[in-house]
Amino acid sequence: MCARRFLLIIFILTLLVVGAGFALFRYGQSVLIAQATPSGRFVAPKESGPDYRQAASWLARPGNSQNPADWLPDGVQRPAKAGNAAIFYIHPTTYLRGDRWTGPVDDGESGRWTNLFVQSQASAFTGAGEVWAPKYRQAAFGAFLLDSEDARGALTLAYSDVLRAFDLFVASAGNRPIILAGHSQGALHLTRLLKDRVAGKPLARRIVAAYLVGWPVSTTADLPAMGLPACRSVAETGCILSWLSFGDPANPDFFGKWEGSAGFTGGARRRGEALCVNPLTGAADGQAPAQANLGTLVPTSGYKSATLEPGRVSARCADGVLLIDGNIPSFVPPPLPGNNFHVYDYALFWGSIRADAERRATAFQGR
Repeated sequence: MCARRFLLIIFILTLLVVGAGFALFRYGQSVLIAQATPSGRFVAPKESGPDYRQAASWLARPGNSQNPADWLPDGVQRPAKAGNAAIFYIHPTTYLRGDRWTGPVDDGESGRWTNLFVQSQASAFTGAGEVWAPKYRQAAFGAFLLDSEDARGALTLAYSDVLRAFDLFVASAGNRPIILAGHSQGALHLTRLLKDRVAGKPLARRIVAAYLVGWPVSTTADLPAMGLPACRSVAETGCILSWLSFGDPANPDFFGKWEGSAGFTGGARRRGEALCVNPLTGAADGQAPAQANLGTLVPTSGYKSATLEPGRVSARCADGVLLIDGNIPSFVPPPLPGNNFHVYDYALFWGSIRADAERRATAFQGR
């Protein structure tokens, strides 16, 4: 039932983006923005947000009896002893309604979707250690299409929750090594967190790796201010991985208002300078055949579960994106317009991501 709901989420996401893409093609950008813009103005709430001292404010954390990050594909065995890392994972956007700029933390519909994203993405890291995944007051979908005071307010509020959760996470993790992971909106917040909490600080020495998946990171306008370099080899630690999955040809309009915007260094962001670390090689600007892929998640049994099938999908970095090929599963729903496999950024490479995290955690312990 959980997996079925997860596929329903993806279906709704696809319909939303397909419909938006058609509106953009047929009627222009102004109609798309009008359709996606949340109603009313953003008003900062008076309450302080989730109390991260409480277990109820976490989707996953050590000691939680119901932990969606503990999910595994059929046939995949839990390691006899997991690694010692503490993983801080931030989920992508799951609040798709346009009635407000900020999604409620305990919204039942988006909450179910969020749990399923934790299940299918954060589970890739449980071989390396224990996952902490906070709830947060996420910005609604429309906030990513606008450069307005309302959009900035919604994103800033969401980021403030992520920061508070991270500070408690660091205090609770003791001296354990840390892995950062997120997708889409979650990855966006982690880019700012690296700049604010890691760059130039002692904490940088504890970072095993940061997986900033599904959000572009400029190698010239962002990366120098984020405190960690791009990953250049499979066993490197203290580095950043980021990729955006596309079929070939990739949609050149994907980057939208990100391209040309000011990065963390003040320079302008450019598509060709977006960081691409191939999850199959663990190296920036890498390429690898399908045989190097340790496993793609393929839904089974009416989407109630998934198998991990190796050797199906190849990947190569080109012009700021990760181009995929091979025996790509017939995902339902299909990829987004422009050959955009954004929804499947983790699923396409789940087995390789898991192995990558375990390998880097082991290398960190042996330093």
